[in-house]
Amino acid sequence: MTYDRLVCANCAAPVSEGRCPVCRANRERLQQESPFAGLNPMALVALLAVLIAALALVAHQTV
Repeated sequence: MTYDRLVCANCAAPVSEGRCPVCRANRERLQQESPFAGLNPMALVALLAVLIAALALVAHQTV
């Protein structure tokens, strides 16, 4: 899950802004969970498309 859409229950601000200590702590925790936590969904889709294209190119060259 990306933290850019989460809203803090403590201050009602987006967690990505880190306005209060609770926001900052949750932002740090989410960043440490996964290296892809900070990426938005479109970036992940683009990365997946590049990987599929690279696999297709390698498969085509080995034939």
